Amino acid sequence: MCVLSEDRDDDREQQEEPVQDTRAQEPARAERRQLSESEKDVLRRIDPGAKALVISGVVLVLVVCSILPWIGSATGWEVLVGETDPALKVSLLPRLFALNSTIAGVLLSALALITRRWALAWVAAMACGVVSLEGLTAIWSRQTVPEGGPSIGLVLAVICMFVLAVQWFRVVLTRP
Repeated sequence: MCVLSEDRDDDREQQEEPVQDTRAQEPARAERRQLSESEKDVLRRIDPGAKALVISGVVLVLVVCSILPWIGSATGWEVLVGETDPALKVSLLPRLFALNSTIAGVLLSALALITRRWALAWVAAMACGVVSLEGLTAIWSRQTVPEGGPSIGLVLAVICMFVLAVQWFRVVLTRP
């Protein structure tokens, strides 16, 4: 009988254990989930700090470069839309650089600064790096023709693209 009474005591102890209320755990789980989502959102964002001012200034200079002469007397805007003097024989490389510098240098940089997304800043950094090399090729291609060599606008635009690439790489590489 002793054994039976001990078993009954064990059964009573098991019955008296408080049942954990799952409703009390749901708010804690929701808070943990919200904190996890907030942490992921913070990791996706960048804080360029003072570099944002440099980037926006260089983008402004890049926009001003489009009204400066790029090839002979043709401005960057004319090279972009393809309305240059046929005597200048503007090839594909300067036009490609004009288009890509507008897309990568102006649009992607502005979009990355506005959204402050790390992935977009990384795309802007890579695009600006590639476009700056396109600009060097565009300058080189214009130095081989007898008339209408590269002008100050084209050279300044290539320098702007290099500065943008360096600044964007500095921003994306400082991510913790």
